[in-house]
Amino acid sequence: MFDGKTENQAKEMILEMVGEYYKHFHDKNSNYQVGDRIAYAKRVYDENEMKNLVDASLDFWLTSGEYTEKFEKKFAEFLHIKYCSLVNSGSSANLLAFMTLTSPLLGERMIRRGDEVITVACGFPTTVTPILQYGAVPVFVDVTIPQYNINIAKLEEALSSKTKAVMIAHTMGNPFDLAAVKSFCDQHNLWLIEDNCDALGSRYALNGKEYYTGTIGDIGTSSFYPPHHMTMGEGGAVYTNNPLLNKIIRSLRDWGRDCICASGQDNLCKHRFDKQYGQLPMGYDHKYVYSHFGYNLKATDMQAAIGCAQLDKIQVFIEKRQYNFEYLRKGLEHLETRLILPVACENSQPSWFGFLLTCKSGVDRNRVVQYLEDKGIQTRTLFAGNLIKHPCFDHIRETEGGYRIAGDLSNTNYIMENSFWIGVYPGMTIEMMDYMQEAICKVVE
Repeated sequence: MFDGKTENQAKEMILEMVGEYYKHFHDKNSNYQVGDRIAYAKRVYDENEMKNLVDASLDFWLTSGEYTEKFEKKFAEFLHIKYCSLVNSGSSANLLAFMTLTSPLLGERMIRRGDEVITVACGFPTTVTPILQYGAVPVFVDVTIPQYNINIAKLEEALSSKTKAVMIAHTMGNPFDLAAVKSFCDQHNLWLIEDNCDALGSRYALNGKEYYTGTIGDIGTSSFYPPHHMTMGEGGAVYTNNPLLNKIIRSLRDWGRDCICASGQDNLCKHRFDKQYGQLPMGYDHKYVYSHFGYNLKATDMQAAIGCAQLDKIQVFIEKRQYNFEYLRKGLEHLETRLILPVACENSQPSWFGFLLTCKSGVDRNRVVQYLEDKGIQTRTLFAGNLIKHPCFDHIRETEGGYRIAGDLSNTNYIMENSFWIGVYPGMTIEMMDYMQEAICKVVE
């Protein structure tokens, strides 16, 4: 087959065949029939993702490489931010973002064990896990309904002399009140980490200018797990405008090393063997000097290749999510005496992750959810509901000073007992949304 062909010609033949393979075996987006199971999220892709994946695999570089560099550059340009580091998951992104703030390079602003970080219990656990893992103290604040984000009126109550940072997510794509939270952080010299894993493409207007969420705080994080706004299968990103934070992020992601050479690159600084570090011998190989206790959190080039193709579709994905959300909201408005419908944060344009519903008094959430699941409609709770109630907190509840609650978590508990959500992902059709609306109307009414 490849006789007389160059390597590039052979590759083009393979990629053309991949395109045909996609059309024959994967292009099934229009095959929905009423009554088929409706997932809350699915991958949306075409032959370009598959071609990129095969292209990267044929190069057989396997670890981070050219596609990774291309993705980081394109993603940073999309968000209008200076620095982006690709990692292997959104959870790793949150770990890396928080660990960055524990670096000795930050001097007095570094987070130390026992320092406090303001966050919420109503969300996904990996926003909180890095805080606990390091030995810092999460301070939990209640959320508001129907925005499902941090109650800014409780921020001052959560503050103490030990507070060093705020680390919270934009719930279901709905931005939290960035103006208030950013002002609070600036006033008290606190770091702000935006967990942007469920909100890629959401926008927020601040001081007369519009920004993407994840770019207003000191560090933002994204996830590229299949249900999210774009996917690599696994994958995530950490981004910032701060050059020092970027230096720390890169070090911690790449084993904690001091050297900035890319994988496979040597002596970029031209001083590999002529400096002294720590208590090491003079001239110790800089590629093996470690300025942090780090990890290997890099993604593969094959993941990045998929991400590059997905990034070309991101604006369409965002617009489709927004359309689907508005379609569902209009179709369910007449149920507002029975259900609380989600409301966008003021000054924001959410890129919705899902459509969150909260049952009012007299409506049994479990009954509604079980009915929808029986009808083939996949549902999800608002992640942990109240993280403090979970078994993972059993031993922490018994440890004095392991965490703190500012005020009460009454809304958090209400959400835990009464809220659920359905999907708005870009692959949803009008027929699918009509079916979901009809089922919700029937069980709620």
